[in-house]
Amino acid sequence: MAFELPELPYAYDALAPYMSAETLEFHHDKHHNTYVTTGNKLAEEAGLGDLPVEDVMVKAYGSNQALFNNAAQHFNHMHFWKWMKKDGGGNKLPGALESAFASDLGGFDKFKADFTAAGVGQFGSGWAWVAVKDGKLEIMKTPNGENPVVHGAKPILGVDVWEHSYYIDYRNARPKYLEAFVDNLINWDYVAELYEAATK
Repeated sequence: MAFELPELPYAYDALAPYMSAETLEFHHDKHHNTYVTTGNKLAEEAGLGDLPVEDVMVKAYGSNQALFNNAAQHFNHMHFWKWMKKDGGGNKLPGALESAFASDLGGFDKFKADFTAAGVGQFGSGWAWVAVKDGKLEIMKTPNGENPVVHGAKPILGVDVWEHSYYIDYRNARPKYLEAFVDNLINWDYVAELYEAATK
């Protein structure tokens, strides 16, 4: 089951001014595409070319770093594009998700502060996450391509804090990028869909 670069679920300029067409062209067409082509080559060499990306990622974790990096980044980005939409973000969450954010994360404002802090506090490249672990939501951060799956959790929201995700639009102002992501880009419907699947 070879990795495939998914189409973006919106036009390249749909997320402007919060994420530019230029950023999406570089990030999706070049960076994500490299994870796909390199991941396919390494998965084939490791005899894992027929497995779904999540299985490849889990098998490679801790044993084949190069394959893990590319498979995990493919997995992360497959979701990242769907975690954003035009006119997204804000504090209007679907019902079940709003209740879970209130009970597990202390409400939207605390989520925003803690999620942003996780993204800002991730030294170097990595991701900030909301994940379901042991039936509850928690905020996590991981280095490089690592994600909650390899830590026994199911990600329902993630933000890429590698510089290629924001440098064209925000230069070194990672906090501004994270604020724009939460306030204007998050696709809460997709987050709710993943939350429902993770808590079944």
